[in-house]
Amino acid sequence: MQATMEVTNSRDEAAARRLSHKKVSDLTAEKRRLVEVPYTASLAHTMNALVANRVVAVPVATPPGHWIGAGGSMILESDKQTGAVRKHYIGMVTMLDILAHIAGDEIDGAGGVDEIDQRMAVPVSSVIGHCLESLSLWTLNPNTRQVFFYPLLNSNIAVFSSFIILNCMEVFSKGIHRAMVPMDSQMESAAGVELVESASSYRMVTQMDLMRFLKSHDDSELNAIMSRTVSQLGAVKETIFGVTDRTKVIEAIKAMRTASLNAVPILRSSSSIPEDHTQLINGRARKLIGTFSATDLRECPIAQLKSRLPVSVLEFTEKLSVSPAELAAALDVGAAATPSRELVTCRADSFLGEVVDKVVTKHVHRVWVVDQLNLLVGLVSLTDIIRVIRLSLL
Repeated sequence: MQATMEVTNSRDEAAARRLSHKKVSDLTAEKRRLVEVPYTASLAHTMNALVANRVVAVPVATPPGHWIGAGGSMILESDKQTGAVRKHYIGMVTMLDILAHIAGDEIDGAGGVDEIDQRMAVPVSSVIGHCLESLSLWTLNPNTRQVFFYPLLNSNIAVFSSFIILNCMEVFSKGIHRAMVPMDSQMESAAGVELVESASSYRMVTQMDLMRFLKSHDDSELNAIMSRTVSQLGAVKETIFGVTDRTKVIEAIKAMRTASLNAVPILRSSSSIPEDHTQLINGRARKLIGTFSATDLRECPIAQLKSRLPVSVLEFTEKLSVSPAELAAALDVGAAATPSRELVTCRADSFLGEVVDKVVTKHVHRVWVVDQLNLLVGLVSLTDIIRVIRLSLL
């Protein structure tokens, strides 16, 4: 028995030493160069950049010394050799910022859509801050080591190995979806909203990058957390609001802007009670039939956006679900194309590991929680997953 414990302890200590070399920069090893836009770029140019690079947010860069950064921060890009400052990042523009600007109160979804060309021509710097995440810039130092509480079996001493980036997790557990990582930072362990940060280049690390890391890492302590249900861990958010299948795209965008939501469930409209299809409704115990998110608008070319705003969210998402090949095949046989978008759901008693696997493999940022009748009972988001894992590790 003693020999078995010694072997186990030796393995645990070896794992701790192996993990101690992990840093935040390991999450960005395969990341491409930062996608950004200049402050003079039009909103149309910015949206084209989002579509071309398949991202949902980009930092905005200006010449140094002309702007105050989001939250008063000074995130600078400097020449690696001379140290001369070349750029100042003043904020992050997300797809929700763009939608909030498009869905101005004076646009009614019919005749008002003609104003979109004018709205998309404004400089991107004028729309920073329409959603909460754009109000601050977050950085994570690449040399910050990942910290994990690893208990030894034969003593009360705890060894800190480097599995999860607790600093990174703390930021992401508060609803921040992405942070900039300076590739040659001189700072040792800072994380959060930095007043001054200068580097010759940056990468972007996101909640999804952390999810991929968690999924790929085999560790006994993490596996124990992953084997608990989302309900047991408190990862299910039970208060959830959505739109009906009769809500127009323009109305959904306005409602999402007001509530600062990046996505909403599409619910089957009721035939027995009157409903206001222009507003968010309580989605609990309602039939879930789809998802409408800010990311969906990224898939819609600007040229088609005007004609899509007055349609229902269900029709909009169904059209996005049909690939050009599927549509051509359907037209060849004279049939309607079949929507291929999959609803990603789980149950309250689903294991966290199963939910993480769905998040990564399906590349979604939320999993709807349904009951045995497939009625909506809650939501598990990336923020919720990171929050409960972090709390379990502390």
